Amino acid sequence: MERRIDVKTSAVQPTFVVRDSAESDLWGTVLNQLDEVAERLRLDPGIHAMLRQPERELTVSVPVVMDDDSVEVYTGYRIQHSSARGPCKGGIRYHPDVNLNEVRALAALMTWKCAVVNIPYGGAKGGVQCNPSEMSQDELCRMTRRFTAMIMPIIGSRRDIPAPDVNTNAQTMAWITDTVSMLERKTVIDIVTGKPIPLGGSKGRTEATGRGVALTTRELLKRRGQDPAETTVAVQGYGNVGSHAATILDQMGCKIAAVSDVTGGLYRPQGLDVTSINEHVTEHPRGLLEGYQAPGVERIDNDELLTSDVDVLIPAALEHQIRVDNAPDIRAKMIVEGANGPTTREADDSLNDRGVIVVPDILANAGGVVVSYFEWVQDLQCYFWDEAEVNSNLERIMVRSFDEVWSFSQENDVPLRLGAYMLAVDRVAGAVQSRGVFP
Repeated sequence: MERRIDVKTSAVQPTFVVRDSAESDLWGTVLNQLDEVAERLRLDPGIHAMLRQPERELTVSVPVVMDDDSVEVYTGYRIQHSSARGPCKGGIRYHPDVNLNEVRALAALMTWKCAVVNIPYGGAKGGVQCNPSEMSQDELCRMTRRFTAMIMPIIGSRRDIPAPDVNTNAQTMAWITDTVSMLERKTVIDIVTGKPIPLGGSKGRTEATGRGVALTTRELLKRRGQDPAETTVAVQGYGNVGSHAATILDQMGCKIAAVSDVTGGLYRPQGLDVTSINEHVTEHPRGLLEGYQAPGVERIDNDELLTSDVDVLIPAALEHQIRVDNAPDIRAKMIVEGANGPTTREADDSLNDRGVIVVPDILANAGGVVVSYFEWVQDLQCYFWDEAEVNSNLERIMVRSFDEVWSFSQENDVPLRLGAYMLAVDRVAGAVQSRGVFP
């Protein structure tokens, strides 16, 4: 049985130096959120201090022989925030903006995400600072294999299990699986999740994060007493998460009024033809929305999408897309965060003041890690489920987790984000307290 959470704030807290709240990067946002939760939970200052720092940080040099025989040296990271509740879990991203603080923040978010849906994982994250759009498939393969070799000392099926993230996919995970298997001279399919099906991947994993976002949106509409058929939705970011969330919500009856990616957006108040858009993206050489045309569809930019006249906004691109400068112009009454950290702290406060309901990333986009957990379990058992079983178990966990966060937030009169963090941090703190400090 979990410990009872005390949300009183009247007790005097032990002195603890916290990060300057003016810090604007994602790591600063994550730490400030943790500090607020620690105060409300009256968290032991020693446990608070432990949770403010990752357990382990690895920065590696990744030299790659390019197709023209030149050598480029990239910087890679793997950060493990907490293993208190189980092996660390988190994706690997390839992006020009990858940096140490971003990876720290994303690792911590993974800790809270795994805890809020109550699966036995801690949080980790990895990345390589590169521009994959300017690299060939062979160059990406060589970079992935070298990066894998460099982080192998700290990953493992019982230590830290990577997965896909921004600009990585099942093929990337296949390269990692093969690299580890060759170096260890045995087949190691449980080293990563998000793999191709023939290599021990799970059915339903590709759609899992987007499906989780859609299920969370459905549950929110139920609590609001709103008919999906009368609900308009805007999705920023039409990659793996956004496209599947839009497709499943469209199948549920919602009107997808706006979608966007790096090339701009599409807007039609009466609802877009999602099937037609998906066919266009599939046929596009880079999987983008550019060039799509249909009667009544207006071209808009990403800023216009964020402030479009819809009921639900799903930011499913990168972090800090909703900021204090654009938050007052957002017209959606509900925001379901498909991306990690899409809303700054100041913007979140502004939205709460206006009564906008925000379902936080650590709950809304947890479907991916839930099915990654299923994949890991299947790999360890060498027994694989059909897709219906995967989706059914995902729905059960997402609905249960939403119910827990919603009920806790209502009972304690706190926003959903704060309620989700309080539940998550308390679960992690309970594990740290039970284990004690070695030695």
